[in-house]
Amino acid sequence: MAFRPAAITARAYESVFRRIPVEPAWVDALREAAARGPIVHVLRNVSLVDLLTLEALTVRFGLQPIGFANDLGGWFDPFPRGRSSAERLRDVIRSGRSALLFLKRPPELLARAGAIHRGRSEGDEPLRVLLELQRSERIEISLVPQTFLWTQRPERLGFSLVDTVLGPADFPGDLRAVAQFLLNYRHCVIRAGEPVRLGAYLAEQGAVRGAGAASTSGPASASGPASASGPASASGASGEGSVLAQQLTYVLLLRLERERRAAVGPAQKPVDRVREEVLRSPKLRATLRDLAGPGEDERALLADRAREMLRELQATPETGTLKGLEIAGETLVSRVYAGIDVDTEGLERVREAARRGSLVLLPSHKSHVDYLLLSYVMRKNALQVPVIAAGDNLAFFPIGPIFRRAGAFFIRRSFRGDRLYSAVVDAYVRRLIRDGWAIEFFLEGGRSRTGKLLPPKLGLLNMVVEAALGMKGQEVSFVPISIGYERTMEAGAYTRELSGGTKPKEDAGELLKIGAVLKEKYGRANVQFGQILTLDEVRAAAESEGDALSPARRRALVKRLAHRAMSEINRVTLVTPGSLVAMALLCHNRRGLPHVELCAHCARLTALVRRRGARTAPSLTRPSGEMREAAIREAALLYVRGGLVGQHVPGDTLTDKRRRRARIYTGDDVIYTVADEERLRLDLSKNLIVHLFVDRALVSVAVLTSGRPPSLAGLREQVRSLSRLFKLEFIFRADAPFDRIFDETVADMVAAGELAVDGETVGLGPGRDGLDARGWVSFYAAVIRNFLEGYRIAARAARLLVRGPLPTKELVAKGLRIGEQMFLSGEIERSEAVSGPVLENALAAFVEQGYLQRAAGDLALAESFSSEEAAQAIERRVAAHLLRRAGDAGW
Repeated sequence: MAFRPAAITARAYESVFRRIPVEPAWVDALREAAARGPIVHVLRNVSLVDLLTLEALTVRFGLQPIGFANDLGGWFDPFPRGRSSAERLRDVIRSGRSALLFLKRPPELLARAGAIHRGRSEGDEPLRVLLELQRSERIEISLVPQTFLWTQRPERLGFSLVDTVLGPADFPGDLRAVAQFLLNYRHCVIRAGEPVRLGAYLAEQGAVRGAGAASTSGPASASGPASASGPASASGASGEGSVLAQQLTYVLLLRLERERRAAVGPAQKPVDRVREEVLRSPKLRATLRDLAGPGEDERALLADRAREMLRELQATPETGTLKGLEIAGETLVSRVYAGIDVDTEGLERVREAARRGSLVLLPSHKSHVDYLLLSYVMRKNALQVPVIAAGDNLAFFPIGPIFRRAGAFFIRRSFRGDRLYSAVVDAYVRRLIRDGWAIEFFLEGGRSRTGKLLPPKLGLLNMVVEAALGMKGQEVSFVPISIGYERTMEAGAYTRELSGGTKPKEDAGELLKIGAVLKEKYGRANVQFGQILTLDEVRAAAESEGDALSPARRRALVKRLAHRAMSEINRVTLVTPGSLVAMALLCHNRRGLPHVELCAHCARLTALVRRRGARTAPSLTRPSGEMREAAIREAALLYVRGGLVGQHVPGDTLTDKRRRRARIYTGDDVIYTVADEERLRLDLSKNLIVHLFVDRALVSVAVLTSGRPPSLAGLREQVRSLSRLFKLEFIFRADAPFDRIFDETVADMVAAGELAVDGETVGLGPGRDGLDARGWVSFYAAVIRNFLEGYRIAARAARLLVRGPLPTKELVAKGLRIGEQMFLSGEIERSEAVSGPVLENALAAFVEQGYLQRAAGDLALAESFSSEEAAQAIERRVAAHLLRRAGDAGW
């Protein structure tokens, strides 16, 4: 008979156990294993709660019934008394039922008071029986590691009275186990690890011994079902069986521990212990000796200073705070956002990487909400919540202490020249990685005020790569992540900053203003995961050469990794209804855009981005790939409600009698307009997907400004010149050189009917999707027109340097005033071109182009452009890429 609970638990089966959440993947994995033969569920430590839960789930989903569990009391025993445990296990397996095997017993009371909690061995003898049975019977036994997480509280090292009395969270006593179950059964996590197939395991062990491997040592591999290593082999069948059982125990425990660590993270150490471990770092101690010299007193003083620095930056994650932030995340999502689109397949790749080693999460950064949103997604999906590198500007009360307990560690924005601080941060990051913590930091450094990705900052990444290369046998995975929003909460503040306003200092006063922001709706948020990058190949290359990577090669490695990560973030950025609507409204050439035409153009763009392999939001497209018109309407109304877009109905504008409506008009005859003062705010949403069109936009600008159909070679050089000009503005593809990208882009545009190549001449094609070729090419050019106009403003501002050098900040401020005058006088058409970051990028590009140079921290004209006439030539070169009027050609 299968195990059945006592009558007293029957009611609990109906009212409690059926509410336990179970993912379909768990059930599918067990059914797949059961198709091969008997299943043995393997859990780490003896737990009556886990036994009852597993038995209830097997009944609920019609899985193999449980007929055996080791180390149960007499009244739990489903078999007649007097028979040995080995006999009962054999009978269950032969009958095709499943068994439950506990590998460890909780530590004794006195052992719980120690700093490290170790369970007592329990599963070796049943494993030996299973190995013998696999040899003698023609069956396929699968050992399935099962992880039941009733709490996401990690193991805590050090003395704890609660842990001593009730048992630690990872080895709970009966009372604590029941309490954890009752508090969390609706939110528990159940995972089935990779099964160990005993037949394959024995075959591999036999092959190893047959090859003369009489002994093995070191950790067992979990990469395959049959890999193991461990204690030396003993002679004789009984001795060999015991050794194989011990090795198998090690393999199973390793897989169970990796599954648990992926969800809850490494064991937590007391904060003072972490500081002392960091201070013992050989690299940090060498820096202390170098800075202090031979004097012991000086060295002690510097060590105290390093200890104080650690107190200022150290994260102190607490489960209670993380739970509170999870509740805050639930509230935020339900009140402010319409939902979160999460890349579930990407999450599973992240989970697999977390099982193998440490994670370094590299998300895009557009909002302060990024911190909360990513941690919320990780925790809700039972993945370790990362420790987050945050700027020390966020360390103010009360946010600082809350963030610190949520896992943030605070570092200075810049610590160039401070060797001690740099060494302390480096040692702390190394300790986090070595202990197995997931680390999150933003490659862009700060939040993007424009919606585009910013160029990567390499300082912290360099520290992490250095630490990863120095850790033999520990895999470190870098995870590019795109976090996006249809509307950004800080859009209003960003617009003021882009127009020259001062960035407000983060403090409690600014925190009080958040209430007004939270009253609005911001559409949907999304979290997407890119291809995971590792340093295994680089480490292998370094080992093959016998020496560490040279400093120059390490710098090149870090730079290449950064640009690959940024390229991945762009690749997986989700195309949302809001981003498409923003792009369509900002890139047409008329005063207003009717709703029907907006939908038609968004449908064309949706088809285009899908052909190019871009990800589209579930709210935007149906499973067939067709655009949902309702999504476009909702996105437009989102902007109308937020004041970014104006809405006009025929008859309202031309008469004095405006209709009074109780709600926003949603008819098909509505016309949308964007006021000049709101274009910059809407541009943030457009720029989320601008990278998808940049390659086509550069080609289109070159085609339209050539005056006559250009030659293919001439077009290539014009596009090369534009790409160099915008080198710092856009994140270009990192997987191919310029010539290949150009050839692919032209070929795609020809195939799409947008261009035509006749011999060596490039002209316009027949068009497609209801839009002629000029309409397509003009649209692409319009996508980057505001950037070209911004660079023209910067070129006009550079003429001020004829009088002498100026600081960059002052020149940008003067450029914004010049840009405003150029817009009002009609020299430029796009108000969003008057943007501080665009001018900064343009001036930096002019330095790269040789037009400007840096002199003692200020900007000055290069000698060849130091006259008024030569300075004017810079603007003429930029203006040559602009049509006289954007409306001269357009859709």
